[in-house]
Amino acid sequence: MPRAAVLGSPIEHSLSPVLHNAGYEAAGLEGWDYTRFETAAEGLPDLVRGSTPEFVGFSVTMPGKFAALRFADTVSERAQLIGSANTLVRKEEGWFADNTDTEGVRGALIELLGDSPARHAMLIGAGGTARPALWALAERGVSTVTVLNRSDRSAELRPLAQELGLELSFTGFDGDLSALSRAADVIVSTVPAAAVEDCVFDIAHAPVLDVIYDPWPTPLTTCAAANGYKSVGGHVMLAYQAFSQFEQFTGVAAPREEMLNALNEELQRRSQTVK
Repeated sequence: MPRAAVLGSPIEHSLSPVLHNAGYEAAGLEGWDYTRFETAAEGLPDLVRGSTPEFVGFSVTMPGKFAALRFADTVSERAQLIGSANTLVRKEEGWFADNTDTEGVRGALIELLGDSPARHAMLIGAGGTARPALWALAERGVSTVTVLNRSDRSAELRPLAQELGLELSFTGFDGDLSALSRAADVIVSTVPAAAVEDCVFDIAHAPVLDVIYDPWPTPLTTCAAANGYKSVGGHVMLAYQAFSQFEQFTGVAAPREEMLNALNEELQRRSQTVK
């Protein structure tokens, strides 16, 4: 029975099993199963190395993405460029690492912007998710990115930006956020909702991709909607990164509509449970 799993810590609330198992059912992949394993970064190599041959692949969430890249026998160009991997696929020659978070952000930007051009982006946050976001923005045709972050992490992001052909600038929260956001064609927020809650009225002046989806909507997206701008949540990003993983694990086209429907139903169920 072919199997796959998501690895990380904490992992009990991961929505990846919902997406992948819905995909297996919709694609008629009988006997396929997707589960989850709790593991810290240091435990990932032994867990993957010791997995039985029925495990064809693993999704990797934090804190294991850097460990996954180091562990792999072969690595995709984009994973190497970004410096982390969220996907491990069993190959004849060993374990292959990829980063489909790039496709997650790309798909979410398509849902957000459609065919509208975007040249200037505001990126909120400079952590792990910022890196695939830069990749997707560059692929989208963005040429200039203003990074809004509480500390200057230009030394970490600038080499990647140069590889991607992006002009990067950094600003703190003491800048003119209203003017900066109004100059942007799109805003990508990669930080917890509370990190920008005090300044959402200054920031929310462009279409917003907020990687947060629980709780949803976030104060930033609510404010953007009030200003007449469309928003897309992290659940869309989650789905698009899973589509590529599904196809790499199974060799079958992902049944996207069914997977996304299952995700939305589970999110709705969880929101009702919280209430």
